Amino acid sequence: MLILFDHSTPAPLRYALKGHVVVEAVERGWERLVNGELLEAAEAAGFEVFVTADKNIRHQQNLAGRPITMIVLGNAQWPVLRRYVERVVAAVDAAVPGSYVEVGIPFQ
Repeated sequence: MLILFDHSTPAPLRYALKGHVVVEAVERGWERLVNGELLEAAEAAGFEVFVTADKNIRHQQNLAGRPITMIVLGNAQWPVLRRYVERVVAAVDAAVPGSYVEVGIPFQ
């Protein structure tokens, strides 16, 4: 799958997503795009999964009918997240076009 990391997603997470192509928004020059524009650019470029830590995105954007899967990290702090990467991998591997998934990651 072609996966886009929002600026809030820790870059080292990409190494756990073997078999997928991961691109960071900044690599595309999209770091200044706001969520709606970023999602539109990602969909137009053929991204299948969008990974972010922005828990408000569900309330800020109309997700109905979007082809991209949204995966929201419960905690994007890498020292904590790295202990739960299997949860993110499972969410990506189970991604269904147009779905919204929050990955529970505790704050410690």
